Amino acid sequence: MKMKQRKTLMSKRQIVPGIYIEPRVIETTKGKIEYDLTDGGGPVVLAVHAGLGGVDQGRLVNDWLVKQGYRVLSSSRPGYLGTPLDSGRTFENQADLLAALLDALHIKKVIVTSLSAGGPAAYIFAAKYPERILALLTISSVSGDYVMPETVSPIGEVIVMSTPGQKVMGFFMNKLTRAFLSTALGGIGYLPKDKLKSYTEHVLHSPEKLAFMKGIMATMYPYSVRKAGNKNDMKQFRSMRPLPFDKIVCPTLVVHGTLDADVKFYDGVRAYERIKGAEHYWIEGADHLGFWLSLEAEKVQAFALNFLEQYAKN
Repeated sequence: MKMKQRKTLMSKRQIVPGIYIEPRVIETTKGKIEYDLTDGGGPVVLAVHAGLGGVDQGRLVNDWLVKQGYRVLSSSRPGYLGTPLDSGRTFENQADLLAALLDALHIKKVIVTSLSAGGPAAYIFAAKYPERILALLTISSVSGDYVMPETVSPIGEVIVMSTPGQKVMGFFMNKLTRAFLSTALGGIGYLPKDKLKSYTEHVLHSPEKLAFMKGIMATMYPYSVRKAGNKNDMKQFRSMRPLPFDKIVCPTLVVHGTLDADVKFYDGVRAYERIKGAEHYWIEGADHLGFWLSLEAEKVQAFALNFLEQYAKN
């Protein structure tokens, strides 16, 4: 079967200064999927994005690997941006769709990374397609039941999950940055007031980390083209069966912040304890985005890079 691909209406665009995507939609044996693949000749990293995200988010959160010469293959999970929901409602369907994407692009093996709600599809992919995966890196990833964090108020939830609300968030991010950061970071971590204050100042005065936070905001907007995927994620979480951790045999590194309020720390512990031979890096005192924003971010990224480079050329 000949695979067809076309550019989406969203041509090349900037996520944050210096980071661009040029999404395309390709027809695979499992359905249509939107993807972006960075240039270069390095090992391919298959990125599985979080809730409210998409192909743009997968590219953003893996830029630290692009800078090291890796090629990042990011895609939109079903219901997000240019990937139809019918291409894979269940997390197992989504894992199959990712494998079909690799077939369509003639890519034999990849490193897989996941963030947050991307965890289930990544874990299932690793278990179901051991011959396609060199190594698995999960960051703050869901490994079981999931509910909205109690640190986010009902009003805050409505704001985040609406396009007008996101516009308001964008205004506050640009005009009242310190106050916005304090509220946002306080919603994704169990940080004491004094720690939250110093953490907010750290991000505020770190240009790359502030740009990353703005990028995360950009990769959640507009909600209207991510709503179907996000609602489907929540539905799938409610009926999700235990993940096949016992069938994962690839080298695995589980990274999680110990004060993550969005995807709880025990999600990381569960995966680490149930995947035979898995390694872990617990970011002490870090929230949901500690891998990129915490004081320890550079250290944990270096650790993760060293882990991946052991298997990248196999």
